[in-house]
Amino acid sequence: MIFGLGVIGCFPVPEHAPVPAAARSNKPAAAPTHAVPGNAAARSPETPVAAPRSTSGEISGILFEGVAFDSRSHRLIVADQPAGPGTRWPDAAAAATAHSGLAAINAGFFTPEGQPLGKVVAERTAAGAWNRASSLGSGVWLEAASGTPAIRRREAVPATIAAHELVQAGPLLVENHRPVSGLEAAKSSVRSVILWDGGTRWWIGRASSCTLAALGRALAAAAPAAWPVAEALNLDGGRSADLCITAAIPGGPVTRRAPWNRPVRNFLVLVAR
Repeated sequence: MIFGLGVIGCFPVPEHAPVPAAARSNKPAAAPTHAVPGNAAARSPETPVAAPRSTSGEISGILFEGVAFDSRSHRLIVADQPAGPGTRWPDAAAAATAHSGLAAINAGFFTPEGQPLGKVVAERTAAGAWNRASSLGSGVWLEAASGTPAIRRREAVPATIAAHELVQAGPLLVENHRPVSGLEAAKSSVRSVILWDGGTRWWIGRASSCTLAALGRALAAAAPAAWPVAEALNLDGGRSADLCITAAIPGGPVTRRAPWNRPVRNFLVLVAR
């Protein structure tokens, strides 16, 4: 797919009608061996820092669109709305603009009342509570006090961890380079995901309508950014799926947000360090 260049901003693109959101994963994989916040051995200081770039391509029949970046030069921040979905930013484009961000994507799940369905930390301010039962909280993306980001299974994250930023979501799709077993395999939906190579390479983006099981298998077999996926976390999707890539990134501006989308509680916004 070829994206046109333009001013910073995002423009809606029609999508297919949404399919009901997928259900839960009920067979978690074994906990990864690396400790919070990440695997230092996977980091290669000799690897040049690459500028953020947009990517688009198919893996196993699933279209992936998003942004690859290096956490040594860029980071994700949580843009949360304590007063409820849409009270500060109606969409990912508005959240990106408000934070001088290069891109943004919807993040955690939330209740019908607009409360986080799990733990959220935005600029060291916590909201919600640990979701210890549902697969929609089985994974955690966080930036620790050291400034190092990671994706971890919730059981490996101490409830008292001092995180600058954190979103609990799920299910985990890939863990230790392997697809997580027991993922839902019947219901298809548009997905929002965050990927990590276990070192400093990251990707946020959107997957076209698919089951969670198919998504996990596809990401374990190949990667949208051409590096192996060590950990992959499913974010809120379906009617919540909302991706904005601004013109500050080559290939932008791009928006993937259906007209029938609903406002969401929070976003992950990509900013320069």
